[in-house]
Amino acid sequence: MTGAKDWAARGRLRGWGGVTGMAVACAVTASLTLLPLSHGRTGPFGAEPAGPGRTSVVPARAEACTEPEASLPASKESGPNIEKIRERGKLIAGVDQNSYQWGYRNPGNPETGSLEGFDIDLVRAIAQDILGDRDAVIFRAIPTNQRITALEQGRVDVVVRTMTINCKRLEQVSFSTAYFQAGQQVLAPKDSAITGYDSSLKGKRVCTAEGSTAYEALEKQSFGAVFKDDADGTGRDKDQLTVPNQLDCLVRLQLGEVDAIVTDNALAAGQAAQDPAVALKGDKPFTTEYYGVAAKKGADDLVARVNQVLVDYRAGGNDSPWMRSYREWLETGLPGIKAPPAPKYRSN
Repeated sequence: MTGAKDWAARGRLRGWGGVTGMAVACAVTASLTLLPLSHGRTGPFGAEPAGPGRTSVVPARAEACTEPEASLPASKESGPNIEKIRERGKLIAGVDQNSYQWGYRNPGNPETGSLEGFDIDLVRAIAQDILGDRDAVIFRAIPTNQRITALEQGRVDVVVRTMTINCKRLEQVSFSTAYFQAGQQVLAPKDSAITGYDSSLKGKRVCTAEGSTAYEALEKQSFGAVFKDDADGTGRDKDQLTVPNQLDCLVRLQLGEVDAIVTDNALAAGQAAQDPAVALKGDKPFTTEYYGVAAKKGADDLVARVNQVLVDYRAGGNDSPWMRSYREWLETGLPGIKAPPAPKYRSN
């Protein structure tokens, strides 16, 4: 990295207090005291066919997971998980509170100081559908590496936190249909010699979030990057390269403690918007991934209801709730998206 010391020393605190200031503001992140898991699947519920639109139906998953984005058919029917939410009167949602444009607390909004972002809009749409009140939500901020645990141990009803659907995670949680398409990409200082997810990473310190698909990608192909704590025998402290929250990587990059970040391009675009001294490297993402709303394994009534919410959320073309939210939060950093990803459903 050229001029790394000068670049780090500038300590860019951009926008609403900068990322470092944001990290301080986010120190109030709700801690999760997780309870023992009680497994159980819901009984059958009446599923209705999805509404009109571009959809695809694939056979139900068997032993081999070949279509992880295929979810349950959309349904307005109730069930035990939905009734539990109604009895409580609140939807409990696991979210991020420090991912700019996705889920973050805006200290520059003195009126409410509320959570804002693309994921937050979707949470409120789910609450509106189930409870008739978009504000009937308890938001619980959870780190990347606690998303699945929070669901398994009943601390949240859903996780809406830029969570990629994949086969490994489907063994532990259930997912809605995809609500956003993203992909992994490298984020580095603009003046860095790093050119993308390639041999230019050799010997470079690369930061990822623990439990992220970015870390899994580096495990498969690192190009000689140093991405595991103490992998080079330097006695590096735990959580320097592999961190609980993805935003911690940007702070480390700004401090000159790492040379690059591998993360979803959707998140990286938000970080580049916060700090104009960093940029996405490479022409395009090197993976294709889809975000889904996660629920506890077996919460079929809730998953099917969320899928119905997504049917309505996508409907309306350029004036759909999805497109309005995209234009408000994401279009500047991720221009050119014309529509949400089409849903895929299992045949049974």
